[in-house]
Amino acid sequence: MQARRLENTGAFEFTPKSFPDHRGLFVAPFQEPAFTEAVGHPLRVAQTNHSVSARNVIRGVHFSDVPPSQAKYVYCPQGALLDVVVDIRVGSPTFGRWDAVRLDSTEYRALYVPEGLGHAFVALTDNTVMSYLCSTPYNPGAEHGINPLDPELALPWDEVDGEPVLSEKDRTAPTLAEAAEQGLLPQYETCLAHYETLRA
Repeated sequence: MQARRLENTGAFEFTPKSFPDHRGLFVAPFQEPAFTEAVGHPLRVAQTNHSVSARNVIRGVHFSDVPPSQAKYVYCPQGALLDVVVDIRVGSPTFGRWDAVRLDSTEYRALYVPEGLGHAFVALTDNTVMSYLCSTPYNPGAEHGINPLDPELALPWDEVDGEPVLSEKDRTAPTLAEAAEQGLLPQYETCLAHYETLRA
């Protein structure tokens, strides 16, 4: 498995080897030794999530309070999507920047989204499936969102052919600037300290 560090501190892309034969295909999208070597600590899995989206559905930008927040390891076992990781950590040298990676059921790339980063994706095909390994259980009181159509973020939704489909919650979420004004965003130094506790 190949690991690639993304621009936003703590985020990684993982590309596993796949093994096709006359029966079909075998692939291991998550491999703990490769993950631990790249990230510096094992991934605690407290919950798995599974979403199915129609084409042009945008989910996110979602994040949660740090600590404990929720790290996510995500991959696409069916269909195709453009996955986006947004640095929303106040004080980060890459604050407001994003990384985008295509995840699909051809190459089975995966993304690790550490605590404190925002996460969003757009489905590029109907019946696109996203699988999530989550480090903590869902905690609705600590969950937040940023409007994925915030023009200041300028997220790469170019592949949306037609009107993007959003939940009401995502459509009415604050912009990044509004979330900062409301004190919702995590602090970069707090996130770095949290990452160190995971490595200890």
